[in-house]
Amino acid sequence: MVDAVVTVALEVAKCLFPPIGRQLSYVRKYKANLENLNKETEKLTDARDSIQKKVDDARRNGDLIDKRVESWLIGVDKIIAEADTLTGEEENAYKRCFKGLCPNLKKRYQLSQKAATKEKSIAELREEAEKFAQISCPTVPEEPWLRSGKGYEAFESRISTLQNVQKALLDPDISIIGVYGMGGVGKTTLVKEAARRAKKDKLFDKVVFAEVSETPDIRKVQEELADQLGMKFDEESDVPGRARRLYARLQNENKILAILDNIWEELDLEKVGVPSGNDCRGCKVLLTARDRHVLESIGSKTLGIDVLSDEEAWTLFKKMVGDCAENGELKSIATDVAKECGGLPIAIVTLAKSLRNKSSVSTWKDALRQLRSPSPWNFKGVLAKPYSAIELSYNYLREEELQQLFLQCSLMGSPQASMQDLLKYAIGLGILKGVSTVEEARDKVNTLVDQLKDASLLLDGTNSYWFSMHDVVRDVAISIASRDYHVFTMRNEGDPRQWPDKKCSRISLYDNTISEIPQGWECPQLEFFYIFAPNNSPLKIPDNIFIGMPKLKVLDFTRMRLLSLPSSIHLLTDLRTLCLDGCQLEDIRVIGELRKLEILSLQASVIEQLPMEIGQLTQLKLLDLSYCSKLKVIAPNVLSNLSQLEELYMARCYIKWEHLGLSIERSNASLVELKNLSRLTTLEINILDAGILPSGFFSRKLERYRIVVGSEWDRFDKYKTRRTLKLKLNSRTCLEEWRGMKNVEYLCLEELPGLTNVLHDLDGEGFAELKHLNIRNNPNFLRIVDPLQVRCGAFRMLESLVLKNLINLETICHGHLQAESFCNLKTIKVESCHKLKNLFSFSTAKFLPQLGTIEVTGCNNVEEIFVSSNEEAIAKDEIIFPKLEYLNLHRLQSLTTFCSANYTFKFLSLWRLSVSACPKMKIFCGGVFSAPRLKEVWLNGQNCWDRDLNTTIQLSYYKTNVQTFEEDSGQPSIQNPE
Repeated sequence: MVDAVVTVALEVAKCLFPPIGRQLSYVRKYKANLENLNKETEKLTDARDSIQKKVDDARRNGDLIDKRVESWLIGVDKIIAEADTLTGEEENAYKRCFKGLCPNLKKRYQLSQKAATKEKSIAELREEAEKFAQISCPTVPEEPWLRSGKGYEAFESRISTLQNVQKALLDPDISIIGVYGMGGVGKTTLVKEAARRAKKDKLFDKVVFAEVSETPDIRKVQEELADQLGMKFDEESDVPGRARRLYARLQNENKILAILDNIWEELDLEKVGVPSGNDCRGCKVLLTARDRHVLESIGSKTLGIDVLSDEEAWTLFKKMVGDCAENGELKSIATDVAKECGGLPIAIVTLAKSLRNKSSVSTWKDALRQLRSPSPWNFKGVLAKPYSAIELSYNYLREEELQQLFLQCSLMGSPQASMQDLLKYAIGLGILKGVSTVEEARDKVNTLVDQLKDASLLLDGTNSYWFSMHDVVRDVAISIASRDYHVFTMRNEGDPRQWPDKKCSRISLYDNTISEIPQGWECPQLEFFYIFAPNNSPLKIPDNIFIGMPKLKVLDFTRMRLLSLPSSIHLLTDLRTLCLDGCQLEDIRVIGELRKLEILSLQASVIEQLPMEIGQLTQLKLLDLSYCSKLKVIAPNVLSNLSQLEELYMARCYIKWEHLGLSIERSNASLVELKNLSRLTTLEINILDAGILPSGFFSRKLERYRIVVGSEWDRFDKYKTRRTLKLKLNSRTCLEEWRGMKNVEYLCLEELPGLTNVLHDLDGEGFAELKHLNIRNNPNFLRIVDPLQVRCGAFRMLESLVLKNLINLETICHGHLQAESFCNLKTIKVESCHKLKNLFSFSTAKFLPQLGTIEVTGCNNVEEIFVSSNEEAIAKDEIIFPKLEYLNLHRLQSLTTFCSANYTFKFLSLWRLSVSACPKMKIFCGGVFSAPRLKEVWLNGQNCWDRDLNTTIQLSYYKTNVQTFEEDSGQPSIQNPE
């Protein structure tokens, strides 16, 4: 009855007052509005639950939830809670007012209005959900190694390479960086650490990584890079299409680093889709490879990484193996095991993990035995991983001669091996293809060795004459040679009771304790037989030993006592190379029967005579008699009969050469015989008596030579030159013989009578190929070069100039030189040249861009190092020494200044300055002195420097840089570096 009355009243109100009617309709429809609100809330709840399920699924997949969805869910939860609250207030609308006589119209109105409004908002939210195209998108999670840096050890041997990589990443002019090194040395670990640090320092916004491997799958590489960039390729898309998309994406990135790991051959980055060169923009590329040449072919800046030091290797080994390495008896064995790994991280880690917490001494001894005795079976078990990694490098050597030369390198015994020995073996074994001369063979061997170094299978030696091989790499090579070619090797600790079987093709016994070779032993397949005996130990060799070796091509007995060679050696009809270096020899006449011999080396052997039978070796191409200091006699006509001889080595071999024609019967060789060797291209010889030189002796141009006349042999190792000449002549007539030697690279001159001007008297064309000039102990020289007597620039290739005890030398250069003269000079040393007053004029000094060292010692009359003429001194100028690092002025009694002219002197690289025993030197120079990199200063005395002049060295200015100095009342103190 009451509701009916209310309804009638509302209808009347709507007719009389329309706005009021609309408001009062909320009171009438409050039930319907609440019901509609409940229905919309249920629909929205269902929509929310559906989307929430999708969100949960996406999160479990690691996807990134759309922020609009997350905001929508928050809004939905809030509005549903508000709707539930509103619905809960419905019972208040049923409470009556006026003592229960009338319904609570106000409450009904408010509740109905809120319900209608909320229903509309809920409907809008539900419609918004229907518009979501996707709930989430796949995320690109950061690689774990970019966060943790796990696996990298900050060893000292790695720091410099890591820093160089970091510098290259910062350099805007470098777009591609490559790190190379042998398999398992830690290239990947190092580049990942460099990338991690670069990412941490915000150098790059993104880092992507892909392994290329020895059998590259370009599609797989593209997919790896794309996956890390959040890109998806169509399954049907081809490699070029993927490359274009990937290229555009990487090119448009602001700062991104792309790492391509484990490259084995030249790779076209653009075909992969990686920008390079000028198109890189914000993308830099970091590569790793075993072969440096591969990286260079891609155009990268290359940086090498080496093995660990012994201390670092032991530290890593202990960390990986656990506490057992320090326990009692195991410690000494563990030390040996770690050492045998040769600093190779992959070998250290693999072996240490296999031995971790193993306490059995037998287990450790067995591991050490396997390391010290490489065999085909060592590719299994604990050594499988490091050995297989290195064998892969070997398998990747495409040329057979490269593989064969690599295996031969492993059979050469010592930690360092001779390039010359390798050449002798390669020629004898016929490894080299397409060569006909020894010089061509040498070039081929040098090329192949460089390729093996680039492939990280060989290492540099102490100089260019040597190379070395990592111990683990040697073990792998020996294992391969043993497995595939029946090679037998035995080192120091080998069991002398072992002996190779008949299948053996090569034998290498290095520094072994074998005392005899068994009687009746046969080896019909043997081609290479090498024995290196320790300390000339006696080894019993059966006289018939060579009966069972019909295929032997190379025989090397080093440091052995062989009073006579086994008579059966004449049966070696295929022998090409015979080396008897460092042996004690008496009768070697039987060698003359080896008619196919091409290489004969008796280097450093104790032998007094080369018999006439050697002259029968008409196929001989190389004869090495170097350092046979006891050899005095070579039978007449032996050398002249060696018509095919190309290379003759006789350093420190003091033959009593005879004059041809002085007697009918000769008992020794003559130098004239060498003139008949038309194929001779290489000669090393020491001729003590210059007077016996025959006319025209050196008219033929040699490609390689070291010739010493009139004095003892010198060591020339530090000069990597092909042509060396040292002269000490007793007459000017002898000098005429040397005018044709204009291709000399290192020239040493002593006591040359009648010679006053080096350049004019010896070579008026300026010594176009000379790199090192050493002149000493000659009172006749007045000057080195007179420009007026030279048609072109003088000493254009000269790198070092040493002048010593030239007591009458007045000037190095008389007059003005052409700009190209001395333009490559790096070192000048002058000692005891008492008439010399300066080194060069200012005009010459301006054209010495490569000069790195100046040493002037004991020259009593030197007043200035560089002097300016009157014309040059008129105007102020500057002189720049861009590469001068070391300046030493010592015992110069008359020296007053480096240069008195009022110039600005800029020493851009100078780090050590030494002035000692120069009592007259008051100021260093007459102008402004600048040396920003100066680190060591050795000063002359308290009165040598004036602190009040800015033209002198100010100690306080260099206080932060100078490392070697003392202070005494603000003045530099006396310090003498000697």
